[in-house]
Amino acid sequence: MPPQLWAGTMGRRLIAVNFDYSDDQKFLKNEARKFLDGNCTSAHVRKVLDNADLSYDADLWKGVGAQGWLGAAIPEEHGGLGLGRVELCAIAEELGRACAPIPFASTVYFLAEALMMAGSDAQKAKWLPKIAAGDVIGAFATSEGPGVVNAANLQSNVVGGKLTGVKIPVTDGDIADVAVVLANEGGKPGLFLVELAGAGVTRETLKTLDPTRSVAKITFSGAAAERLGDAGEGFALTEAVFDRAAVLLAFEQLGGSDRCLEMAKDYAMDRYAFGRTIAGYQAIKHKLADMYVKNELARSNAYFGAWALNVGAAELPIAAAAARVASSEAFWFASKENVQTHGGMGFTWAVDCHLYYRRSRQLALVAGAPKVWKERLVQQLERRNAA
Repeated sequence: MPPQLWAGTMGRRLIAVNFDYSDDQKFLKNEARKFLDGNCTSAHVRKVLDNADLSYDADLWKGVGAQGWLGAAIPEEHGGLGLGRVELCAIAEELGRACAPIPFASTVYFLAEALMMAGSDAQKAKWLPKIAAGDVIGAFATSEGPGVVNAANLQSNVVGGKLTGVKIPVTDGDIADVAVVLANEGGKPGLFLVELAGAGVTRETLKTLDPTRSVAKITFSGAAAERLGDAGEGFALTEAVFDRAAVLLAFEQLGGSDRCLEMAKDYAMDRYAFGRTIAGYQAIKHKLADMYVKNELARSNAYFGAWALNVGAAELPIAAAAARVASSEAFWFASKENVQTHGGMGFTWAVDCHLYYRRSRQLALVAGAPKVWKERLVQQLERRNAA
């Protein structure tokens, strides 16, 4: 990261946050944009959207793997690039801007982060090189239906290394090779690695608002399961993974909301009504200004989250929740105001507004809805103030 650009207090502790990328990180980000501009146009996204037989863009997935992005934060000893989480955030922002139809988040933000945090040496050696090479697609399976899963309603069980239960919905669960599953074992919650091509696993693809990010119902009937981390740590590990993923997802949402603002501004500058561009009308100016303000608020929270994630700061739970809430709101607002700015055209299949509208809804539900993260933010602030 570059030299300090801002300093402030968080509770009783003085912290410094850098509100910009370093030159090397900017170079990585620019190169990522160039690659995606050529390999992930709206035509590529629509190809997946319009084809019921496709759950993701396999060619783009291979290309992303060849670029080394899948292993950006994975240590070199396990086949990765060994970069920091800020570099991964920069890549995530560009993937969000391109609305990339690939299982990057499920594999990198969830599976890889869970392995790096709680995996044994053997588990890391087995799976991390495959993730970095693009040979494995991951999924993170905690939900068992409506509502937040907790100790009282967790139904999945592992007995003798065999998993039984139903997980729904599981993002990218229909195409994943391995999943991290939350389940009870001897009355204690734990996380378990399950190879989805093995016996005892049944998958059903579900219809969603955004088919470019597939979702599945997975039924486990005695599937082989290997614990990740220690017994009884299931919920603590899940929250820790969600904190990490929330920051990275926030950057995807930030990239998408920035792209929506860009689309809306460009259209407003080109579209004429009553002899003048619609960008000259106050109502449109207010829409664009509101989008910009929310995007910048989300950016500041996302950068704080990137700092906390990169250095392993104690403020990560607060920073992750703030980033998640602000970025979810910014992307949702920008996606719908982009539609409104385009007027009647914005509601049609012909323009790309709906691609980002769909993605804003999909990303807002991964790892828990904004309502859940608002509650987590309040809880974390209460804990900090009570300390």
